[in-house]
Amino acid sequence: MGVSQVAIVGRPNVGKSSLFNWLAGKRLAIVDPTAGVTRDRLTHLTQFGERFVELVDTGGIGIDDVDNLTAEIEEQIQAAIDSATVILFVVDTREGITPLDSKVAERLRYVQVPVICVANKTDHSKLESQADEFYQFGRKVVRVSAKENRGKDELLEAVLEKLPPIDLETKPPEEGIMKVAIVGRRNTGKSTLVNTLAEAERMIVSEVPGTTRDSIDVRYEMDGKTFIAIDTPGFRRSKSISTDIDFYSTHRAQRAIRRADVVLLFFDASQRISKVDKQLSDYIAQQYKPCILVVNKWDLMVGSMPMDKWVTYLRDTFRTMLYVPIAFITGQTGKNVKAMLNHAQMLYKQSRMRLTTAQLNRLLRAAIEKNPPPTHQNRRARIYYATQVAEQPPTIVLFCNDPKLITQGYQRYLLGVFRDQLRFNEVPIKIYLRRREQSDERNEIDVKAEE
Repeated sequence: MGVSQVAIVGRPNVGKSSLFNWLAGKRLAIVDPTAGVTRDRLTHLTQFGERFVELVDTGGIGIDDVDNLTAEIEEQIQAAIDSATVILFVVDTREGITPLDSKVAERLRYVQVPVICVANKTDHSKLESQADEFYQFGRKVVRVSAKENRGKDELLEAVLEKLPPIDLETKPPEEGIMKVAIVGRRNTGKSTLVNTLAEAERMIVSEVPGTTRDSIDVRYEMDGKTFIAIDTPGFRRSKSISTDIDFYSTHRAQRAIRRADVVLLFFDASQRISKVDKQLSDYIAQQYKPCILVVNKWDLMVGSMPMDKWVTYLRDTFRTMLYVPIAFITGQTGKNVKAMLNHAQMLYKQSRMRLTTAQLNRLLRAAIEKNPPPTHQNRRARIYYATQVAEQPPTIVLFCNDPKLITQGYQRYLLGVFRDQLRFNEVPIKIYLRRREQSDERNEIDVKAEE
């Protein structure tokens, strides 16, 4: 599985961003007494003991945003909750329990991951007993003060206790059952494909756009293996979302993408690529999901448009997804569907592969010798070694002298090398840059470079 995520949630002004900065060991999030400063999720890779985790800062739950972005903020919060391995439910010891705290606690009541109640602003020992009231939420309570640097070791210990063992992280709970999300704008034939896979009319198939309003899991078998197809509502442009049903349909479809192992992005062969398709591809990329671009209803185009023309059209449109494979199918008859799903299985296996540190560093050494990092601000970047810390997506950490010296262009170069030379050449790869600690003398690259 991917790097464990520790999501920080709570009502506004309980010190979530202060806690995020404190645990990250650097000032990353804006800390301001004004409610609503944090809107998007903010993530940072850090180490808790020997474990790498992604800290996730979120906006305040229950805020009424002044710029009418409440729905978007809420969506980001829910995404953080859905993908979290451990949730830190932050409350304010000085203020005690508020009605909004109780609403947040109710929202977290049925989540399937561990929740730790973090009583922030317990600035001195006399306030510790005041935090006891938070036990009524039925959660473990850890008293801390990000401002006064109190309780950090206790909080880290509590989080480490709740993280799954490393061997469980690398083995999905339903090993062998691949979840495939079928997404696209409305009326591209997604539900028709699900019916073909299930060999039954499990989905309502209709020519009326927007028939599917929820994400529905359908199990099917192929060559003796069980798979899960997630049929999703058709995506619409944000400004076209006019009803609650439309809003929640989009939200559930996005959640289906986050749940999926592989995403099939559907296009109608008889229609041009739209802005919705581009927005959807961006969301898939943001979630680092393996993807196949699927041109459906290809039987309607045979003889009228060469396949190469559609391939060029897709490659020119989705320039950041040049590694993503393309499939041409007819969902209604099942033509080329099995080959597409076999390819999806290959992507699933690629996303779960793990390289040894030695393998990775041999490749990195060759890449640096061929093309050393450029000088930046009269300093040359030094990369000492790399290690893969997670799968789904393959996640690589590069330890260097200063992350700021490694330009975006050089990161793209290394990403291209990894994709060309490693066994996960058709799936997203996540790269993190970290400064090597002074006590860490490892230099497995050992490429001579002038400072």
